[in-house]
Amino acid sequence: MTPTPQAASSRRVPLPIAPNMRDLGGLPVSGGVVRTGVVFRSASLADLADEDQRALADLGIATVYDMRTAQEQAKKPDELPVSALLVPLDVLADDQGDASIGAAIMSGHAREVADLLEEGGAAAIIGKSYRKFIRLRSAHTAYEAFFRGLANPSRRGAALFHCATGKDRTGWAAVCLLRILGAEDDVILDDYLQTNADLMPTIQPVLDKAEADGVDPELVLPILTVHERNLAVADDEVKRVFGSFDAYLSEGLGLKDSTLEALRERFVE
Repeated sequence: MTPTPQAASSRRVPLPIAPNMRDLGGLPVSGGVVRTGVVFRSASLADLADEDQRALADLGIATVYDMRTAQEQAKKPDELPVSALLVPLDVLADDQGDASIGAAIMSGHAREVADLLEEGGAAAIIGKSYRKFIRLRSAHTAYEAFFRGLANPSRRGAALFHCATGKDRTGWAAVCLLRILGAEDDVILDDYLQTNADLMPTIQPVLDKAEADGVDPELVLPILTVHERNLAVADDEVKRVFGSFDAYLSEGLGLKDSTLEALRERFVE
């Protein structure tokens, strides 16, 4: 019998200052489910108050993988409990031009980039970013280090990975991890799209500000949310560059079968 996915509401970690945070535990994968309390995803942890840091420590989170650019990290560094090890992984180090567009919108400056979003421009920008995740050497290096770090037998405690809003760089990392663990496509897509609901309290004020500034909220929405087409773009790029997802893991990320098996042993119960 296939395990029933654990409800998103039960996997959500309610830290108001760290939206889009949830446990991947409970999702059905080949041979069982993802272990609960061992791997989390979230948005930026740059504004955590003392009580939020204690909450992270109470969850046993001992390693945090920050997938933001070096500039993002320097501008708003993570505020972590002293017990947590920070591992910076700059996915877009080789080409971070598009990251500034999302940052401008989230900062309330949608008017400044509105012209770039016209006539499908927003979807094109996001699609370009997802192709970079597959193509850039810096992305290969970052994701390889992420998966090797997760699989490392000397790593202790739970792990958390994030980017700025926890939806794209983080989203692709979660998709790949769940595929490695043997999750079905519908389970992976459901977790990916859950980001839209989890981020909405953060997104709505940004949409309201854009509208007040004379920018159609529908123009910026593709930048602020995730869509199934994003994964289609990434998968098309995987096939174009590597031929298959397995080849992407082995040739692009340099992951050996032993590392993939170590991930399954560690995260599946």
